[in-house]
Amino acid sequence: MTRLPALLLSTTALSIGVAGAASAQELNALVWCDHTDPALIEPFEQEFGVTVNLREYEGTGAALALLEQSRPGDWDVLVIDGIDVFRAVEAGILAPLDPAELPTDDFFPEVVMAESNTLDGVTYAVTEKFGYNTISYNSEAVDPADMESLATVWSEKYDGRISIYDYYLPVMGIAAMAEGIATAEIGMDDLAPIGEVLSTMRSRAASVAGVVAAQTALATGEVDIVVGGGEWLTAVLAGEQPELTWTIPEEGAVRWAQSIGVVAGTEQPDLALEFVKYIVSPEGQARLATSSCFWGMPANAKAGDVLSDEEKELLRWDSQADYLARTQLYPAPDTDLDIEMQDLWLDTLQQ
Repeated sequence: MTRLPALLLSTTALSIGVAGAASAQELNALVWCDHTDPALIEPFEQEFGVTVNLREYEGTGAALALLEQSRPGDWDVLVIDGIDVFRAVEAGILAPLDPAELPTDDFFPEVVMAESNTLDGVTYAVTEKFGYNTISYNSEAVDPADMESLATVWSEKYDGRISIYDYYLPVMGIAAMAEGIATAEIGMDDLAPIGEVLSTMRSRAASVAGVVAAQTALATGEVDIVVGGGEWLTAVLAGEQPELTWTIPEEGAVRWAQSIGVVAGTEQPDLALEFVKYIVSPEGQARLATSSCFWGMPANAKAGDVLSDEEKELLRWDSQADYLARTQLYPAPDTDLDIEMQDLWLDTLQQ
């Protein structure tokens, strides 16, 4: 979401609609749950006559550990949090990509993110989807005007009516922005004021929840606000509950991005590259953006030619220039700061 984290995460494999699947060529990919939608995978399988085996994972650390324990060639494609691409590169897990094979000229310029996907002039991944960790809410249960400022989102007025998304980086980024601290500039000295905001936020919250639990709590009225939510949380619910929506407050929000790359050591690099190219094509992007697991903005702006007007409205397509200008990337702490941030988060959860 960053990570877009543990979404209906279970180990699963898809072998859909492929004649003679037992003898068909197979592609193995470690992914987030938005890639397991048959509407996304079946067209690629049918075009190339292959079976795509997908395994969902929770957290970048789990994916890297699994890859490091696997034999070369076991995995072909990896979907990963944009901020963690370098971790995978440093671990020797991602293979170089030819930028000429990727349609990044068609991307929203702000999400090409060469600084995240390229190291020492070599491209290892490509951004495929992005969105915002911000404020989701029930517009019939709260005053929408209060959601336009972080100063009032977790005020006493909404005591016990809030859920906090259970991922420290985006929520701490939001807390930093509430204090006027840029996410890219968070340092050790900023942890005290961020901690005070987190403490206040936690004192008003009924729960700290993962994606599914947060969605359920908002949909059932258990809570009316999700701090750290966004389009990925509510777009899949909006058809039946249009009162569930989201906004970017005046202080801004945190922008997440996910990337896709080819796993080093794959025995079928050409097919793996074709899968990456399909995912970032306008058609693949439109299907990924509206996945049944969670929605998000496609990196490729030409997906707008494929998406319906209703889908683009739910994604706030026409507002993206403003949103991109007013949001900041996930905090990217070094190892020492990351340890301190995680300790602060655990302390907050225990309050």
